[in-house]
Parts: sequence; structure tokens; C-alpha cells
Amino acid sequence: MSIKEELALPSYRETVASCTCLNLRKANRAISHVYDEFLQPTGLRGTQVSLLMTVAREETSTMTQLADLLVTDLTTLSRNLKVLERDGLVKAAPGQDRRVREITLTAEGRAALERALPLWRQAQAYIKEHLGLEQWRGLISHLVQVAELTSPSRANAATR
Repeated sequence: MSIKEELALPSYRETVASCTCLNLRKANRAISHVYDEFLQPTGLRGTQVSLLMTVAREETSTMTQLADLLVTDLTTLSRNLKVLERDGLVKAAPGQDRRVREITLTAEGRAALERALPLWRQAQAYIKEHLGLEQWRGLISHLVQVAELTSPSRANAATR
């Protein structure tokens, strides 16, 4: 059977509708939109606030530590941090090992985060209200489990 014929099958619609990757990406875009709407007055996006919150929580982190915490690759993290560094919200400096860059929140970053947190809390409350507390708790629990999944190449390497 050709791919064109397979795509025309009713089972293909079911396959697409149950695709974990597709549904998580759609949900991610929807949630990101909610946070971005609430955070719009700050000029920050939800992803930027999440990154600032993580940097603030860790106080000083290496790029690798942040990438692991955020379950992202170093290229994406570097690109996102460059914008925050350009805006004076984070500082990247060489660590004790000059090959390692340490990321810290600046005073401007802390002030921006303090302005954003009340709006972030409003976005959280909006989502909880619309999902219901129990469903929201279940969602968070499931998302934590999903985030703990490793890539197949990492999983295969770990079992060798």
C-alpha cells in the first residue's frame, strides 16, 4: 500500500488524533498562548519567564545544568539565553573551568521577574479554574512523568 493510500484510510485519522507528539505540541501551544496573553504587559513571553524562574531558583547554573533541568538542548537554551542576556536580565560568565559558562540572574532580571510573577500567577489561576483543580493536578503529575522520559538514543546508551 502506498503512503497516499494509507493516509486516506479512516484508521489514519485515528492515528493522527491519538499521536502523543501532535497532541502535546498542540497543548503546549495553547498553554503558551495563555501565559503569553497574561504576561504581555511585561514584554516577556511565558517561556522567558519560565527560564528566568529556573535561573533564579538555581542562583548560579551552568548551561548544561540548565539544559538538563529544562529538558532542552544546548543550542535552543543558548539561543533563548542570548535574548535575555541582550536585554540585561541574565549574565553569562566563565566559571572556574573557563570552558563552562555560568548563568546568573541580574538585578534587572530579578526586577523583571518580580513584575511578571503576579501575572504568571494569574495565568496559573486561569488554567486551574478552567481545568478544575483535580484535573490540573493530574495534568501536572502526568507532565512530570512525560518530562522524565529520555530520548530513545539516551535510553539505549544507558542500557549498554
